[in-house]
Amino acid sequence: MTDDLTLSIDLGTSSVRAALVDRRGMIVSFASRGFAQTIPRFAWAEQSATAWWEATRGAIREVVARAEQPVVAICTCGQMHGTVLLAADGGLANDSVLLWNDKRSIPQVDAWAAARPFADHAAVTANPPTPAWPAFKLAWLREHRPEALAATATVLTPKDFINFRLTGERATDWSEASASFLADVRTGRWSDDLLAGLGLSRAILPPIHATMDIIGRVGAAAAAETGLTVGTPVLAGGGDLPVALLGSGAATPGTGSDIAGTSAIATLVRREPLLDPMVANVAAPGGLWGAFTLVDSGGDAIRWATEAIGNGTAETAAEAAPLGANGLFFLPFLSGERLGPARNSRAQFFGLTASHGKAELHRAVLEGIALALGRQFERIAELGGRPDHFVAAGGGGRSDLWLRIKAGVYGRPILVPRVLESGVVGCAMLARQAVDGLSQAEAMSRMIAIEREVVPEPAWVDRYARMRETYGRLVDAMAPLYAELDRLQ
Repeated sequence: MTDDLTLSIDLGTSSVRAALVDRRGMIVSFASRGFAQTIPRFAWAEQSATAWWEATRGAIREVVARAEQPVVAICTCGQMHGTVLLAADGGLANDSVLLWNDKRSIPQVDAWAAARPFADHAAVTANPPTPAWPAFKLAWLREHRPEALAATATVLTPKDFINFRLTGERATDWSEASASFLADVRTGRWSDDLLAGLGLSRAILPPIHATMDIIGRVGAAAAAETGLTVGTPVLAGGGDLPVALLGSGAATPGTGSDIAGTSAIATLVRREPLLDPMVANVAAPGGLWGAFTLVDSGGDAIRWATEAIGNGTAETAAEAAPLGANGLFFLPFLSGERLGPARNSRAQFFGLTASHGKAELHRAVLEGIALALGRQFERIAELGGRPDHFVAAGGGGRSDLWLRIKAGVYGRPILVPRVLESGVVGCAMLARQAVDGLSQAEAMSRMIAIEREVVPEPAWVDRYARMRETYGRLVDAMAPLYAELDRLQ
């Protein structure tokens, strides 16, 4: 067996991470580069595709320069649902990309929902209409940026754009297509009916590949920019959520997953989609599905609290506060919500008194995100069954306090993998399946290990169960006021 490496690229919302990974799933070399979101107005979110590539090529060059073994394959995962508009000549028809958390297409979503009940399309889309999906972003662009869409030859997702810059190939994978609201989940192909209903052309959509398909090889220009070897195979890769499920070990039916990055996502792994207006679904490697819900400003709310409230990081500062934050609640809806109480919802503290300090504010933020996610996951548990445990992934898995809070809210243990860069590990697993012929089970047994278990504490489970009732009434009571805030702004 040769001693070689695979390159994983994980294109997130706040940074890109490049890593060389060995056959055991251990990271040999790692580099990260950050970039910012642009927020033109409330609930809008954009990023520069050029900035993604600049950051990605820099991170790749750094890890490749330290490599002592050959790189035999490259796999990318990335933030989902963004719409990269690529011109026929390979340039960008518009450098600014509408992101997964951009909600400017709410009018297009509302128009679709008013004309087509969920039951009429659920079997085809496996998803309720939301502004996250590329379908509605493209519908908004067709109405408001027709010149950019007219100049577009191909629409790619963020990780597909990185693959294009590496190989020159225009392609996507089934995980991305399954959560686009443009594909028929029964056939695995683009849906002419959905495209017609949205007034979009099939010609701008790329071919759909399996996640571990090799779609091309590193070209000369990309090799010169990154230090990679010309001809290195590049996989189709997948969306960050489904690849992280694989890379954390949450890849068997009935397993729960808790992923904390810019958003906070709770998922139940299943053999088929879970069809409900409050549940999103995405195809996962191995022919499985992830039924999920999320809080759009999950980890981003912690970043906000760290900067806006101060007193150290939110996780560290919250350690000094008691369970329940002395009766202080936080609604974490800083950028509206995709599946939560209202798409135009806002964040707030409730119950604030002169006795509360920064520690309680920070603890309320951590508890508020967990309560929001736990409340929304209840619908999945009711319909699909409650998992025996959750597997942690993402940066939030490094916070022992937040894991204890979430275990208390879920009332279930949380398993913590040895390597929390689950997107990186998932990409490495897919690459090994592609180049070494491993089965998914073989890749999991070789490359994933659970390091510890966070067991729910009975007192915390009891307190959060009582808080959840108040929290739910608070969320429901606030919903009618968001339209008033819209009018004031």
